[in-house]
Amino acid sequence: VQLQASGGGLVQAGGSLSLSCAVSRDSSNMYFMGWFRQAPGKEREFVATISANGGRTVIGDSGKGRFTISTNDVGNTVYLRMNNLNSEDTAIYYCAAGRATNSGSFSRLAVGYEYWGRGTQVTVSS
Repeated sequence: VQLQASGGGLVQAGGSLSLSCAVSRDSSNMYFMGWFRQAPGKEREFVATISANGGRTVIGDSGKGRFTISTNDVGNTVYLRMNNLNSEDTAIYYCAAGRATNSGSFSRLAVGYEYWGRGTQVTVSS
């Protein structure tokens, strides 16, 4: 499984940004997907997750009401739409994939993910 995140950049507070994660994976396994972020001096934080069948999504507390996670029809791209950004959203954002035991499973925990992309920097200026 290979993951490539993109779409990060500099945005003003109150603005929006969409991140993408291109997923290259084997077809013999199901994977749930997630986004995590890590700010300087802080631990990695859960942002959002989506089940293998795309039917279940969970947004972390920091992004509720502002962030949305989704996939394209073929499931090879995962998106994170972020609205009303503030300075606390400044971080490196990572996409991750975890092997799913069933099509509806997902995880809020970083340890639940076996595969990680390199991350994309999001900087919100106030």
